[in-house]
Amino acid sequence: MTLSALSTATAGLKATQAAIGIVSQNVANAGTAGYTKRTLTTVAGLGNSSVATGAVARSFDAAALKQLRLETAGSGYTATRAEVAAQIDRLFGTPGGATALDGLVNGFTLSLQTLAANPTASAARSNVVDAASALASGINAMASGVQDLRTGIESQLATDTRSASTLLSGIAGLNLKIQGTSDPAARADLEDQRDQQITQLSAYMDVQAVSQRDGTVTLMTGTGVTLVDRGNAAALTFDARSSLGPNSAYSTDSATRSVGTITATMPGSGSIDLGAPGVLRSGSMAAQLELRDSVLPQVQRQLDDLAGGLASAMTDKTVTGTVSGTAATIDLSGIQAGNSLTLPVTLPDGSVRNVVLVASNKGSAPVDPKLTDDATAFAQTFDISGGAATYAAKIQEALNAVATRATAQGYPASRIPTLTASGGSAAITVTGSSGTKVTGASATITLPTSATDLTGAYPQIALFVDGSGNKLITGSLDAGAQATGLAQRLTINPAVSAKTAVLTASNAAGTGTDGTRANFLYDALTSAQITFSSSSGIGGISAPHTTTVAGFAQDIIAAQGAAADQAKTLDDGQSVALSTAQGRFATSAGVSVDEEMANLISLQQAYSANARVLTAARDMLDTLLRL
Repeated sequence: MTLSALSTATAGLKATQAAIGIVSQNVANAGTAGYTKRTLTTVAGLGNSSVATGAVARSFDAAALKQLRLETAGSGYTATRAEVAAQIDRLFGTPGGATALDGLVNGFTLSLQTLAANPTASAARSNVVDAASALASGINAMASGVQDLRTGIESQLATDTRSASTLLSGIAGLNLKIQGTSDPAARADLEDQRDQQITQLSAYMDVQAVSQRDGTVTLMTGTGVTLVDRGNAAALTFDARSSLGPNSAYSTDSATRSVGTITATMPGSGSIDLGAPGVLRSGSMAAQLELRDSVLPQVQRQLDDLAGGLASAMTDKTVTGTVSGTAATIDLSGIQAGNSLTLPVTLPDGSVRNVVLVASNKGSAPVDPKLTDDATAFAQTFDISGGAATYAAKIQEALNAVATRATAQGYPASRIPTLTASGGSAAITVTGSSGTKVTGASATITLPTSATDLTGAYPQIALFVDGSGNKLITGSLDAGAQATGLAQRLTINPAVSAKTAVLTASNAAGTGTDGTRANFLYDALTSAQITFSSSSGIGGISAPHTTTVAGFAQDIIAAQGAAADQAKTLDDGQSVALSTAQGRFATSAGVSVDEEMANLISLQQAYSANARVLTAARDMLDTLLRL
């Protein structure tokens, strides 16, 4: 009986001593980042007559850890979006400021108004040129700033990809160490390190960890791409571009892709493009990809549309056709490459859609509708190089191509326009049939024939030109889309700068002086309604946005200000969610010194009790030996 009590007390002392060691370790690491509270389980000894130490386990709420990683990824995403949105907002300046976008536009329109009232004042003409130059330079700088942001994000993506790849490799290495470790205490330390690295990784991308029976974890993205499988980790690479421009864009075709992408390659298997839209859904890298490939290009498009609107408002006239039954007739005299013909049609199923035909000096070709005023339109070029006598035949060729392409894309017959073009001159009639009805026709036609055409025969004048060759701005697609990147190339027409008198010329000979042209230019910017593409995102993405040029500039500033405020609000809310998740996990996994001290007192009492049993057993044995 004495020997049994001695054995039980000895086992109790050992278990209590081990538990006290765990408490001491917890208290010593109470302030250590990433440390998870340890617990020691006890099990029954031989014959249930004693106690033995069990495994050292980490104590935490698995659901809280999963939520922490989810919120960490969300915070990485919203913080990145908010930071860049604020930088975009600053690019446009403080609304109303002299150097802000709307301030530059207002300064230019005010100079035109002043010139209209004082057409004979040479200083007033110079002020118009100076104000126009300041506006063009401001738009140039803003557009360059957008591309600088894209280039900066490209560089940051390269850095973050390297960091994420290092973390993946480290996690796989810890998997192997955990798998080969038999010491429970050392295993718990390794698991802490691994959890900490997974949480760090979640700031870059959305990941989920699946625990395996051997103690390892498998890491996958939210869309199911495996990044770590036990001891194997995907190697992440990023083929960064040194500088991005307006035409730099992502494509699934590596031959045409002009920005970097994230490639994940698992050992012994193929590679996966993590940079493709939708593969990464959260984390800073997902936000960077969205900003580089969607948000900032749309900001560039807004500036390009503003630059194009400034130029076309001063050079173009709008021609409206006449409708009769299911047909419309329109005069396309003077149409130039880049000018467009818009045909609103009612399709056989009753839906309404635009057919946009863009004039070209080349053969008919498909047009990305995002390059037109209506991103939902059927769009095609038509060849005007043969002169007005060929317009009808070339328009018919383009209309046939539209129908053929729509059929190939899977449109039902009820949603494909059936149209016929006729006419032997610039006057063209487009007729609908088989349930298609043409409900209108309009065209934008640039009046000056070149940047040096400064005749006073009409009020239109090319004050702004494309700085790449000082070309007339018509929106031509013949050498690539002229509208793309126009904001960076917009400049004052040197011919106007050299001869400011053309701003007040009252007749073709340029011998008269009045405020007619200045008044026209002022009204063209502040009163005339212009249609801006829905691709700019201003006023929504489902339909074109109609406003004045000055109004569009104000809309851009308002939109970016609202986007920055919304991004900050979302980030503030996400910060609260992250803080809550951190607090919840800390409560479940963190060390409470007060709780550990209470445990220590209980363990000391247990230790003292076992020690008394040993003392009593020793005294009994001593007594027996003395008998």
